[in-house]
Amino acid sequence: MAFPNISDILATTIESRTRQIADNVTKNNVLLMKLEQKGKIKPFSGGHKILQELSFAENSNAGWYSGYDILPVGVSDVISAAEYNIKQAAVPVVISGLEMLQNAGREKMIDLMDSRLSVAESTIANLISGGLYSDGTGSGGKEIDGLDAAVPLDPTTGTYGGIDRATWTFWRSQVSDQTGADATTIQGFWNDLWASQVRGTDRPDLIVCDNTVWATYTASLQALQRFTSPETGNLGFPTLKYMDADVCFDGGIGGFCPAGTAFFLNTDYIHYRPHSARNMVPLSPNRRYATNQDAEVQILAWAGNLTTSGAQFQGRYDANGV
Repeated sequence: MAFPNISDILATTIESRTRQIADNVTKNNVLLMKLEQKGKIKPFSGGHKILQELSFAENSNAGWYSGYDILPVGVSDVISAAEYNIKQAAVPVVISGLEMLQNAGREKMIDLMDSRLSVAESTIANLISGGLYSDGTGSGGKEIDGLDAAVPLDPTTGTYGGIDRATWTFWRSQVSDQTGADATTIQGFWNDLWASQVRGTDRPDLIVCDNTVWATYTASLQALQRFTSPETGNLGFPTLKYMDADVCFDGGIGGFCPAGTAFFLNTDYIHYRPHSARNMVPLSPNRRYATNQDAEVQILAWAGNLTTSGAQFQGRYDANGV
């Protein structure tokens, strides 16, 4: 038989590449790469929503005492959780009956599947990378609740993770709105924004910039002050340093960072939460035929969201001003 087990070839080729595709999605985005390094990629296994535990207040029982003073032991409600919807993404890989006939040999079929899957891999990597910067309203609210939702231009309004920012001030990120900043002023603005995010040892460890902000910050540095991060730079991301945070370029051709923006991120409080059973896997390993076409489809699928457990430790520099 000229083309045995075409469906099996299609399904097993996807199966053999799914872990590779998930890894490449991570490597395609500096935020996900940083979260992976810090162990902040945490799959979840089920539930109606993704819960991200957080501390929103200090223990009210703490205080000074002397000798036989009575110590308070009342219940102190200090732990809660933000709630995030499960978002889904998919990319179908299709082969027609004619292509099955034209690619009759097993090796030819594998080559065809590799080519199709390479395109699918880069497509879904770009889809998720773009979603990581989104506000969650794209595609009718089906997109990831990305940095534009976690670190908005106006952090005093709106609900994020099920928590109303207008009511709960601890859930407000920091923002620096500037217009006309140049190489002589940008570091002063960054100093103020950075300081507003520091609590003890908590401070930003990753700054992602678009073309404009990257160029301005680079121009502000003297030649001998251009410290780089070999750890991040060796993975392919152009990187400088500010304080001890990596300053990474996520612009250029197809970059997703919003224009005139730098996100000051404390990745200790950001989490990438893919579903453990839907992290770049075939939606169905069985044969899936089009009902009214001579074609077979396999769907590469993902589900999850980007979550935050400490909004107040995140910041946004906006060179456009609002």
